Amino acid sequence: MTTPLEPNRETRSEQRAALVTPSYAGDFERCRLLCRTVDRHISGADHHYILVSGADVARFRDLEGPRRSIVDERDILPPWLHDLPDPLSLFRRRVWFSARIPPLRGWHVQQLRRIAIAQHVSEQVLVYCDSDVVFLKPFDLTSFRRDGNLRLYRRDGALQREGGEHLEWFANAGKVLGLPEILPAPNDYISTVIAWSRDTVLAMLRHIEAGRGGDWVTAIARRRRFSECLIYGRYVDEVVQGAGHFNDDTPLCRVYWSGPELGAEGLEKLAASMTPEQVAIGIQSFTGTDLDTVRRFAGV
Repeated sequence: MTTPLEPNRETRSEQRAALVTPSYAGDFERCRLLCRTVDRHISGADHHYILVSGADVARFRDLEGPRRSIVDERDILPPWLHDLPDPLSLFRRRVWFSARIPPLRGWHVQQLRRIAIAQHVSEQVLVYCDSDVVFLKPFDLTSFRRDGNLRLYRRDGALQREGGEHLEWFANAGKVLGLPEILPAPNDYISTVIAWSRDTVLAMLRHIEAGRGGDWVTAIARRRRFSECLIYGRYVDEVVQGAGHFNDDTPLCRVYWSGPELGAEGLEKLAASMTPEQVAIGIQSFTGTDLDTVRRFAGV
């Protein structure tokens, strides 16, 4: 067990921002590459929090520094949630057990960590990016704020056009938040390199616990099919009517979700396809793209 995470000084202004990255052992080298590109290209970040399982803390300590901390999930999630090696994956992955909720996989718990960190830090702007992101251009996190409001990534009605399991995630977000069963046009709020307001997250958790009559982790995780981005987005738009936010549908990261392995030429083409607003690429590990090739391309 690590020392409990100490909140930053409360004297920090609401303009202060932190990067937040959930990760795991299988993505360690990708996370190291992310950190190198963050250090080269990112400004306006007071700190970078990397959120990992207790079993992965020791490995990730190598990435710590004056402005980067490794956060043990046991310091931010309830003590009744326990992870163990998963026999169904021949013990290569982990599974989280509790008497209160069904078993959870790593992608579930990474989402819970993203939400929970707001209760343990005092930076008011939390910018989330995955550990497979590589920043290629200078980017100032203060750009998420405009006239005192925070940018909310939202693609209007996108989930209705695209269908799939995200529609179920959207519906479950409404159930967690106690919204009417009649669904509005299902907007998409899911992306990487997005910003949340810490105060809004805390208010959202109070709202969930007041409406569900229990802790927020149980309320969210018991459904298993959920998205933290959809919960936050629907809370902002439908519970507090957009207060403190403005909408923007421009993704800041060009993500390569699937397809064949990318070589140097493929990476060049991917970068060339970035819009002027995009500052990073994200390459999913299951595409098999060689990490050393990505490092050389990023120049770090």
